[in-house]
Amino acid sequence: MLRHEVQDRLHKVGVDSDRLHGFVLAVNEVITNVVLHAGGHGRIVVWLTAGSAWCTVTDSGAFEVGGRGIWLAHQLCDEVTMATGPIGTTIGLRIAFAGRGRLNGV
Repeated sequence: MLRHEVQDRLHKVGVDSDRLHGFVLAVNEVITNVVLHAGGHGRIVVWLTAGSAWCTVTDSGAFEVGGRGIWLAHQLCDEVTMATGPIGTTIGLRIAFAGRGRLNGV
């Protein structure tokens, strides 16, 4: 359900369908990692800047190498960042898009 919420919010502000679907797939892969490796507890933040959609997913687990989720995110997003430490991991995703708008409540 969370991926549908992200998709609906971004669609409403003009993120085009090809970029939108790729971004939502990348977000879903990262959220799946939270479920599989961090006990299902995490935090997602989605926001817009001029011409870009951003998402960060933070959990209390350690980053694990070897899954396809991060590889896929690199294929679908313009920027992927990862930070891991003793209190958890944060994955950042960004795509550029043509539409502009405001995103509230995600």
